[in-house]
Amino acid sequence: MSLISDAVAGAIQPAAHASSPASTATASDFDMFLKMLTAQIRNQDPLEPMESADYAVQLATFSGVEQQVKTNDLLAALATGSGAGGLADIAGWVGREARAPMPAWFDGAPVPLGFETRPGAEAGEIVVSDAQDVEVARHAVAAGAQDLDWAGTTAEGRPLPPGAYRFEIVSLAAGEEIGRDTIETYGRVREVRLGPDGPVLVAEAGVEVPVSAVTALREAG
Repeated sequence: MSLISDAVAGAIQPAAHASSPASTATASDFDMFLKMLTAQIRNQDPLEPMESADYAVQLATFSGVEQQVKTNDLLAALATGSGAGGLADIAGWVGREARAPMPAWFDGAPVPLGFETRPGAEAGEIVVSDAQDVEVARHAVAAGAQDLDWAGTTAEGRPLPPGAYRFEIVSLAAGEEIGRDTIETYGRVREVRLGPDGPVLVAEAGVEVPVSAVTALREAG
């Protein structure tokens, strides 16, 4: 029994110094493992006792799992460091204008839009929604690729207040909708922050955009 006791003591020692949640959970699981192992020893058949090698195998197996958990903790720490490094790489975007499928800020000046209807479309419509995702305007356009300046008005020509507006191009064929796509717009980058899935940009009106969604970057006009 002394050999097993020494092995158990050696295995408990590293777990006692763990501080991360995963390591704490591992230590708790190890305590449960020891209780089960002790019960196994007490209730074994005295005529056919388990070999010491069998106990060693069980201890080694659990120790391997414990080491894997520690490795995962280290990998998670490295991933967090990489995210912070990525944040530093795009800090220079602040003050520039990024293009992405996001709402545009309207402050009274026309908002330039570039879009294209889907193949097979015979006509299109620009659908404008406000920050509450309420449709506020709808404008008929021709099919194909084109550019236009949205003047910040409803279809009837009534002016809309300043704010963030989202634009969609609806493709129509035989009067029926065959597709709808968000129109990409430019927005000035006000801030760069680290989100749960990586760096994100914060544009006007607090609009957040994942860096992966940005398709173009330019100097502010």
